[in-house]
Amino acid sequence: METITYLKLTEENFNVNSLDNFKRFQKINECWRKIDNKYVLVKNEFIEDWDSDKLRNVAKDTLKAISQGSIAYGAFYKNEVVGFIYLSDSFFGSENQYIELVMLQVSEPFRRSGIGRELFKLACEAARKTKASKLYISAHSSKESQAFYRKLGCVEASEINVVIAENEPFDVQMEYEL
Repeated sequence: METITYLKLTEENFNVNSLDNFKRFQKINECWRKIDNKYVLVKNEFIEDWDSDKLRNVAKDTLKAISQGSIAYGAFYKNEVVGFIYLSDSFFGSENQYIELVMLQVSEPFRRSGIGRELFKLACEAARKTKASKLYISAHSSKESQAFYRKLGCVEASEINVVIAENEPFDVQMEYEL
């Protein structure tokens, strides 16, 4: 198998068609839900499967973020994007300590191979250079996504960004100390 190459995403190596072969597929059976101020794992079966329109919109959003100064990285296999991550370009929190990890995705056939962990590491290194002290993550509440973030050392956010939380009300608001 060819090796995975990690590159900072730019308008030269990432475009609106870069995710055309990306497989954002996940069968979800259980999710974490906050009940009586405590997270509980509940049965919640559905499938996340992005169609070509969704993939192109995500690529457009990523390109827009890059053009506005956001930091992004991609994992490439045979010149195709099989994973990507990007950070916001602004800070928030009571001491401007947070920078948001806006997107972290790994194509379904490439999961459980360390790509997500490596992309997260690259994002953390970049975030440290911005002088942020914490990553803020509005993380999918699926059992698998939560296990991934917790394994990396992410915990529930000590401060909640209300705008982000209201945008994805079922996500778990997390942070990672840089």
